[in-house]
Amino acid sequence: MNSYQLFHSLHQNNSLLVLPTIWDAPGAALAAAQGAAAIATSSAALAWSLGYKDGEQLPVAELLAAVKRIQRVNKLPLSVDIEQGYSKDPEQVAKLVVQLVALGVVGINLEDGSESPELLCAKIRSCRAALAGKALFINARTDVYLAGLAEGQTAVEFCMERAALYQAAGANGLFIPCLTDLSAIQQLCQAIQLPINLMWLANLPDKTQLIAAGVKRLSYGPALFLHCYQSLQHQMAQQLGSDVLTSEQLTGLRLEQWYEIGAAV
Repeated sequence: MNSYQLFHSLHQNNSLLVLPTIWDAPGAALAAAQGAAAIATSSAALAWSLGYKDGEQLPVAELLAAVKRIQRVNKLPLSVDIEQGYSKDPEQVAKLVVQLVALGVVGINLEDGSESPELLCAKIRSCRAALAGKALFINARTDVYLAGLAEGQTAVEFCMERAALYQAAGANGLFIPCLTDLSAIQQLCQAIQLPINLMWLANLPDKTQLIAAGVKRLSYGPALFLHCYQSLQHQMAQQLGSDVLTSEQLTGLRLEQWYEIGAAV
């Protein structure tokens, strides 16, 4: 079984694929040492670690260089978050994807964001054409919940509609960040044929509930990065003789602060 086949099979079990989201080579090595079956990058964590804002502000050359560094030490299946593919042109997105596959990447996250579902379909189809049969797990991300495009049953129906479109275009999985309602999760897992990926949040149902609902994949977004740097901030405060930060202050290290840091570099 090659790396792609292993990664694909991890979405077919009656269990939950837990994907640590890393941003550098040491993180990849640490994940492997802790028994991870596969790893993924977080677009936000990767951008912030290199001094850029999230949202495709990281230059493509920097993205590819970071993936090369990770792959130098990594032996696990790797999925890379490429946001909206760094272009509205499906052919340009496909060129990036071909470069990533050449680096040994076996999966990508590709999102609809604020654009139309039809554009993401075109990007997925273009990637499949450019790959010419080469294996790649395309995890189509829909931002229905993250962007607050709808609520309640309407949001569920939006996700179902997009899932059908993305599957027909060639997607292997559906990523629905910020979905946390258990009844909606159950309904979507029953209605959608693609393996469903959720992102960890503090109010997400526990892993046992997610498995029972039919969720196949759980990733961590920027959570591990924030936890790591909150700990670093705490240690620096102690070493420099600053006031020791309370847990509330550590939790207060918001994403907006990282956006400001990235913008200042």
